[in-house]
Amino acid sequence: MSGPWLGVDLGGTLVKVVLLRDGVVSERATVPTVRGGAPATVAGLADVVAARVGREPGIAGVGITIPGLFDADGNAVVVPNLPGSWGGQPIVAPVAAAAGRPVTLINDARAFGLAELELGAARGADTAIGIVLGTGIGGVVIVGGRLHTGAGGGAGEIGHQVLVPDGPPCGCGNRGCLEALARSGVIAARAGTATIVEAVEAARAGEPRARAALEEAAAHLGHGLANAVTLLQPERVFIGGGVAEAGSILLRPIEEALRRMAPLPPPESYSVVPAALGSWAGAIGAALAASGAGRPSGIGT
Repeated sequence: MSGPWLGVDLGGTLVKVVLLRDGVVSERATVPTVRGGAPATVAGLADVVAARVGREPGIAGVGITIPGLFDADGNAVVVPNLPGSWGGQPIVAPVAAAAGRPVTLINDARAFGLAELELGAARGADTAIGIVLGTGIGGVVIVGGRLHTGAGGGAGEIGHQVLVPDGPPCGCGNRGCLEALARSGVIAARAGTATIVEAVEAARAGEPRARAALEEAAAHLGHGLANAVTLLQPERVFIGGGVAEAGSILLRPIEEALRRMAPLPPPESYSVVPAALGSWAGAIGAALAASGAGRPSGIGT
């Protein structure tokens, strides 16, 4: 692995940064995401990376994860959960120019999956499905012990399968996607709370509206996972992201709905487990992608 490798997770509020040495995270840091539109956000990201490389010139490469899709030249295509117009926005070129290091770009859900595959809940699995629950809903597919990203690099978008035709609008431009039905903001709105954290707290306290909101989200999430499990028949399903930190009040009904709606795969043939690496999985996965770990076709530039 050599390195060290810098991993950077671009979020709507924070940029998370890790330094990976020989497969071990030796440093973690967060900085506020620069607002003001896509160009300003990328310029701020480039400044963060350049400053960190300047303090440690031995950094061999940089991995960046974004909550969206990008093209083979490292330009954004669709980034539905960050403010501003991102279509065509260069990401790799300005960061590489500022840092003087090779830059690898990876989708946030794929980064989560790579981190869990190499160091977390999916370690040792030959076939697995991962789902990330948060501001959006991302997914990852593992086949043959490696990330499967498909011909265009975007395989695994479990949050953008249509569950309700002509349903609520989704940030991807479609309607009725799983993400439009069960992302954190939708759950909070149904619960009548300002945030998902408040919704979970209210549900734990027995508040009926909040409990109903989590139950509805769990049903949709179980439905989406049931489709994926029926199609792939994995040995493991792992669930992560900020919403998943709600714990058993959400994870248990998700698993119950999944197993109810996927009767064909033998129940003993797969396990459903929480992710292991928490909110740092994206940045860790970005660093792993930069190092070349688990590299499938279609990842990075």
